[in-house]
Amino acid sequence: MDRNAPIGVFDSGVGGMTVAREIMRQMPEEKIVYFGDTARVPYGSKSKNTILKYSRQIVRFLMTKNVKAIVIACNTASAFALEEISKEIDIPIIGVIKPGAKVAADATHNGKIGVIGTEGTIRSGLYTKILKQFDENLEIIGKACPLFCPLVEEGMWHDSVTDEIARRYLEQLKKEEVDTLILGCTHYPLIRSTIRNIMGEGIQLVNPAYETAVSLRRILEWKDLTTEEHGNVKSQQYDFYVSDDPEKFQQFANSILPFEINKPQQINIEEF
Repeated sequence: MDRNAPIGVFDSGVGGMTVAREIMRQMPEEKIVYFGDTARVPYGSKSKNTILKYSRQIVRFLMTKNVKAIVIACNTASAFALEEISKEIDIPIIGVIKPGAKVAADATHNGKIGVIGTEGTIRSGLYTKILKQFDENLEIIGKACPLFCPLVEEGMWHDSVTDEIARRYLEQLKKEEVDTLILGCTHYPLIRSTIRNIMGEGIQLVNPAYETAVSLRRILEWKDLTTEEHGNVKSQQYDFYVSDDPEKFQQFANSILPFEINKPQQINIEEF
């Protein structure tokens, strides 16, 4: 396998850019091919079979780009598709759930961990399953927060509407006295300060995007797949593809990345 090949990253839309951003920060020399399924977002309310179908199509597309590893930068797709797809391809593939769960299990002091995410992620129960593998005595409280994603995508990161909705969503977790909270959707790190203000300074917030980048780096090092190339210009290093509305994706990406990206290429993902 070509160790100088790019890393494939995909998400149901733009939220996975928080994962791509962490990979860029921690492995600035690596190339990335990112696909955002903006035509079919959101994944959180869809069935497992549908998400598995979509994920397989995206993986087939990424394989045409000769990627050396794939990151499922979507909690819902990680929950419903990772296990199946990992059996079907012969390159490393990781999701965002296990890395975050491991850190949360190590961080909690009172054994009460909150998980916020899409309806699909919470319904899957995968965070609970994986956390229990680390410590069966952990108490897991999940809370679906479906309105967070559209608020983030509208740029309402610091807004009174977002504050009020967050208070309503997080009220139960505060009553349960969780001391660790997993941001179980890739959009949520962008409203991290709002969540912290409501939950209080004593809460340990776990960002799976960061932990996934750490895990990916370890895997690439272990398999001798880290790139030998250095000094690439960012515009040559990162390629972006979407299934719809490249202008809106570009605008969002430019709002969270430390540099401006070129207009993403729109493709028909149904062909794969």
